[in-house]
This record gives sequence, C-alpha cells and structure tokens, in this order.
Amino acid sequence: MPGPDAPIIRCEDVDVDEVLSGILAWVSIETPSRRPDQIAKLLDHAETDLADLPISRRRIPGRDGLGGHLVLTYDPASQGGPHALAMGHVDTVWDVGTLAARPIRTEDGKVYGPGIYDMKAGSYLAYWAIRELARRRITPPRPVTVLLNSDEEIGSPTSRSLIEEMGDAAAFVLVPEPAIGDGVAAVTSRKGWGRFTLKVQGLAAHAGANHEDGRSAIREIARQILELEAMTDYAAGTTVNVGVVAGGTLLNVVPADACIEIDLRVRDPSSAEDAVAAILGRKPHDPDVTLTVEGGINRPPFRRDAGVVRLYEAAAELAEKLGFALPEAARGGVSDGNFTAARGHPTLDGLGCGGAGAHAVSEHITLASIAPRAALMAGMMGSGRFQKHALGETK
Repeated sequence: MPGPDAPIIRCEDVDVDEVLSGILAWVSIETPSRRPDQIAKLLDHAETDLADLPISRRRIPGRDGLGGHLVLTYDPASQGGPHALAMGHVDTVWDVGTLAARPIRTEDGKVYGPGIYDMKAGSYLAYWAIRELARRRITPPRPVTVLLNSDEEIGSPTSRSLIEEMGDAAAFVLVPEPAIGDGVAAVTSRKGWGRFTLKVQGLAAHAGANHEDGRSAIREIARQILELEAMTDYAAGTTVNVGVVAGGTLLNVVPADACIEIDLRVRDPSSAEDAVAAILGRKPHDPDVTLTVEGGINRPPFRRDAGVVRLYEAAAELAEKLGFALPEAARGGVSDGNFTAARGHPTLDGLGCGGAGAHAVSEHITLASIAPRAALMAGMMGSGRFQKHALGETK
C-alpha cells in the first residue's frame, strides 16, 4: 500500500489499454438524449461490469420520453455522512447511425469518436475510479458516489432535481466534463445560461394590393433582435445571441408571425437577474402587434468561490504529486456542475480527458491524458489527505 503522503494510484499503475477499451465500449453504444432505449443499453452494460464488486447500484427510471439515470455508491466502511460525489452525463448530441458514417479511429495519439470528448471518456473515468477503488479494496475517507445521468445535452430536465439532491448531501462535487485546451485545464467557473423564446403576432395582408393594412411580425422581430444583441457586454461577461429566427409564409404576404430563440450567458447572479428582467420585459415597437416572451435561466452561474478554490488547490497539489500540472480555466459553456456550485457546494469541473472538438466532427481525446486523469480522479475519490485539504481541514 502507498504511504500516507503518496497518491493511492499512480499514473504508471493505470492500465491505459484497459481504460481506453472501456471508454470505447461506451462510445460504441450510441446514446442521443432522446433515445431512452440506447441509454438503457449503456447503463445495463455499466451495471454488468460491476458484478461481484461491493458497489451498490440504484437505477432511476426514465420519464417524459427520456432515459434513466444510474447512481453508484462505494462505502465499504459503512460510514454514511456527506459523500464524495462525481457526476457525468452519458447522453451525446449525435444521432444513432453517426458511428457508421464516422467510425472510431486512433491517429497521432488522438482517439476520435462521436461523444468521446463530451463526455463519455470523462464519465467513464469516474466510473473506472469507483470500480478501481472497490477492486483494490481501498477504503476511502467517506462514501463515494457516481451519478451517471442521461439528459445533460438537452438541459437536464429530468435529472436536475436528482443532481441538486445529491449535491446537497455531498462534501464536494467532481465533474469530469472535458478538460480545456493544450494545458488540459480543470474548470473553476462557468457562466450561467438562459434560454428564451420571443414570438410576435402581427397581421397578414397582400404585399401588393393592401400592404398598408398589414402589420409585419418580421419587421418587429428585426428591431427586437438588434436591441437584444446590443445587450451584449463583453467586459461584464454578458452575451445575448439570437440563434434561431423563423417567420412569414409567402413572399407576397405581409408576415403575421415570427419567432426567435435567444441564448443568454452571464457571469454572476446579479447580471442574470438584470438580463432576465430585460428580456422578459420586452415591449413591441408597433402598438398593433402582440409580443410574448417565455424562458429563464436554465443553469445559474458557477462562481469561483472560496470552496471551489480550496478544492482546486487540493487537486493541483495531488496532480503535482502524480507528476503533472493542473491549470485552471473559466468557461462560457455550462455543465451540471452549475447546479451544485450555485447551491454553494465546492465543485471542480473539467476533470475529463484532454482533447478537443466537442459537438464537432473533429471530436477526440488524447491518449496521453488518460492515465493522469484516471489517477487524479481515483485520488480525489479515495485519498484522505486530498479530502482534508479540499475541505479546509488541514493544509
């Protein structure tokens, strides 16, 4: 067994071929968010690989046409109390059939495959780590829990309450979303995310015969777009993006209907409150049209507070002992870590493999990042020294 100041699993102890084989088995099961049958196949496979290990398994059935979720717990000393929680999603943005068109391949130290970077590799690392602790009969300082949810890519509509409930019971939260950049950085803050739909109801008329009788919904929506996007303030960290525009019927008809979808990113809760009020409070320029806005904040801002800093510093110290650096990064994109961080629970994100190309055809992980990230995850779950430092109990 390692000494009290040594990592519980070193990088050289990680069987990279075995870990990669597990990752690719998950990638080979295509799991778009709205295919509960495919989600079930992956979760069944995950449970099968835990046979004969002292890891409890709880399956949460899917609902609303979506897949289920899987909760794994390793508590060999029956300690109870606040747990070390790692959580990752198993759904991807890729439809079934993508693998046939774009098979898994390895090239120049990179492994390509749909969903491998975002985030099956990272979710598998959390799964591997809890399984490895059980295999090696390592007793962690507190219970270890891994949550695998299946709807993150569509906003976590059925798992948010579960995430918040489990986060409330956790001492700290680890999120193996993709690591960032060439430095393979962890994530210590994320912007909050809001999404809105704005609709305009105007009045149709013939574009030639009686244009003056019409009330153009598209004309109104165009003015709204310009004003909404003018809310963007890069210095404050606020962006407003109109990403979808729809409206009208025929070329020779004054358009009676138009609709836009709005993406909001904000750095802090105060900015979120102000921006939401400004978007929901939109008024029409043309008094003869009707304007309606729906939506709100889907994920609150993930702030780099004292608890996050302490958790990150403990992880960076552990990484140094494992022989590599762990830089940090801030992100405009969101994750399920936003939910737990916003509720005040120390959360460290971006703990998955290095790579690039999330949601892109170039999506890949780097082979060189597998062993360091696997050893780091196992150490954060199972090392008493790490957890005392992370929770401010000792330096």
